[in-house]
Amino acid sequence: MRLHPLACSIALACTALHAEDAPPAKPDDAKKPGHSLHGEAFNEGPRQAAVLMPGTGDVHFPVTTKNELAQKFFTQGVGQLHGFWYFEAERSFRQAAALDAECAMAYWGMAMANVNNQKRAMDFMKTAVAKKGPASRREQVWIDTWAAYFSEAKNEEGARRAALVKALEELVFEFPDDLEAKAFLVYQLWDNSQHGSPLPSRLTVDALAQQVLAANPAHPVHHYLIHLWNVGEGDKHALAAAARCGQAAPAIAHMWHMSGHTFSKLRRYADATWQQEASARVDHAYMAAARILPEQIHNYAHNNDWLVKDLANVGRAQDAIDLAKNMIELPRLDAAHSQAYHLGRERLTETLVKYEMWSDLTALENSVYLAPAEQAEVEARRLAALGVAYFSEGKSEDGGRELKALEALRAKARADRMAAADAAEAKAKTEKKNPDDTTKAMAEAMKGFAYPLSTTEAALAEVKIYQALGDARPDVVKPLLAEARDIPAERRARLHFAIGEKDEALKHARDASNADPAQVQPLANLAGLLWRAEKKDEARAAFEKLRKLSAPLDLSLPAFAQLAPIAEDLKLPKDWREPASIATDTGTRPDLAALGPFRWRPSAAPSWSLRDGEGKPHALADFKGKPVLVVFYLGSGCSHCIEQLNTFAPLTAQFADAGIQIIAVSTDSAAGLHKTFEQGKDGKGFPFPILADDSLAAFKSYRAFDDFENIPLHGTYLIDGDGFVRWQNISYQPFRDASWLLGESKRLLSVPVNRPDKLTAVRPPNGRADN
Repeated sequence: MRLHPLACSIALACTALHAEDAPPAKPDDAKKPGHSLHGEAFNEGPRQAAVLMPGTGDVHFPVTTKNELAQKFFTQGVGQLHGFWYFEAERSFRQAAALDAECAMAYWGMAMANVNNQKRAMDFMKTAVAKKGPASRREQVWIDTWAAYFSEAKNEEGARRAALVKALEELVFEFPDDLEAKAFLVYQLWDNSQHGSPLPSRLTVDALAQQVLAANPAHPVHHYLIHLWNVGEGDKHALAAAARCGQAAPAIAHMWHMSGHTFSKLRRYADATWQQEASARVDHAYMAAARILPEQIHNYAHNNDWLVKDLANVGRAQDAIDLAKNMIELPRLDAAHSQAYHLGRERLTETLVKYEMWSDLTALENSVYLAPAEQAEVEARRLAALGVAYFSEGKSEDGGRELKALEALRAKARADRMAAADAAEAKAKTEKKNPDDTTKAMAEAMKGFAYPLSTTEAALAEVKIYQALGDARPDVVKPLLAEARDIPAERRARLHFAIGEKDEALKHARDASNADPAQVQPLANLAGLLWRAEKKDEARAAFEKLRKLSAPLDLSLPAFAQLAPIAEDLKLPKDWREPASIATDTGTRPDLAALGPFRWRPSAAPSWSLRDGEGKPHALADFKGKPVLVVFYLGSGCSHCIEQLNTFAPLTAQFADAGIQIIAVSTDSAAGLHKTFEQGKDGKGFPFPILADDSLAAFKSYRAFDDFENIPLHGTYLIDGDGFVRWQNISYQPFRDASWLLGESKRLLSVPVNRPDKLTAVRPPNGRADN
């Protein structure tokens, strides 16, 4: 894989700073194993060392410290704050504090990295206040300004926000050359407007940002300008910032992403796609270098969800499907953190149906990509998509099966609704409520079933439409169209055309295309229906509009293949796409492929060789071809660790049935492992090997180690038979949801990894296809 020099620098840096380089911790009192020695606020957040990386923003923020490296990490953290890369910003500030524990502004930075977590921010700011004595007057004002905002005072949030703006204004007046004061004031004025405070003039805030850019044109304040103008019709005023935002901090994926907001709002989907793809690639390169999971990255799922939609908007349907699949393949952190998975499923189904890729859709029915869903409304949409696809392919028996499943889903929803009403009635009677209150309680209990039930009924009507078309019963279709609320206008147009209602069909097709003329599929749909309706001149006109957007189209898709007769009529070649046009207002863009891979791929597991209590050696290499679950625990004296091992022990056979061997690795010496075995629930030890790593070498290589405090952490890792880490959890507390992890492990091991990136060939300006 060819990487941008930026990604290579990060990868090299991640191996450059070892745990032993960090100063030892100075514990104030004994803490639970894995917990920070410095207090609760330090338990969460990054526990591994930061590295200096290029491309985090050109900022200048001198602080009081005699350690040159601490200053560099502090400056890096400020750049990361401007890019909303809060997790990494906190890591940089922690590194600064590790290098100079008396640097008050390092703790200010940690608080700022937790601007959305009042409790942690407040705890960090207390330390900043306590250490501010030796700092300069300027630094003390910075600390006092934000300490007042993060204080425990019960002031209403709006009042605290207004006071913060006034304090920042005073900071700017006292230190007019401090560009960071102006930049953070720009941010705060915008952020306050997102929380109910009025913003009478955006142009005034823009003018303040321009003062920063006049002194430093590459400052990441471009990011705030995009947010500032991302309202109403304002995005056109952010074009200059959109052209420079990613370039201002190229190592921060969110900085590339934000320009996509501007271009999407302006319906420049090809440019938006470029930005979002750049963001995804930078994220993927960073994940590979830092060995972290996608769901740990702020905004990752949101960016890729938007990217899939914009890929579909420009006609790169296969790329959209590939990326949606990759989102589904991603490891979920736990039962509560699976945003990318759910968004990926939604986008996958949506794109396959939108582009009528019926055989691709039905081929996924029994795969991990279209597995049955727990939520009734999600399952209804899945069954509807499959039913529509099967009937469209003429497979009425398969389509009928999906119809029956939808009917069963509706029956269950109705039964669950009645059961909830009965339970509410019984509870009300027990509480001796009057009849009116009882009725209200029953109605409230039933309310939660309204949307899933109506969605299921709409899905049933949708599938029945395609069944009726397959049975040549057009008279049945029209009343069902009124019930099938979720069919988009362009597909509704084709259905009206199929039952002979051409005028109604063209009305829906025009409405869909006019709603967003920059989306290629509705425009192709309109051109095709106009041609079939013998409105040839209008069809040619629509087709010519489409050609101006055609560079990224996949002409093999039914939506575009249907237009071959129009291209032939116009005496155009089979590849009738026009070359891509080059925008002149998007800034200097690097080669996308050089930023990182299109898809996320798991990282390789570090090798290890350890001994058990009897001195027998075990190595990761022993498990080549076989998945293994490795649990790093903090010795026999860690009660929560023993609870974790006793949680996994009863499921050992089920993991084995899934082909997964469990192994535990302890901080104890080999001689001390017997103390762990003595704590097995059945008194017979544990049904999996337990290995000794008292040197902590394996803990460190797997990053289950706090580099700042020189203490081991809890870690659990699923490693596949090819030696790739498919799932991990590193924390100050052990992961104990063994049943969930068993299911997630089966799911992850059933999907492929390291598939090559093979993207749609976009017709370039010179007219040559280029992968």
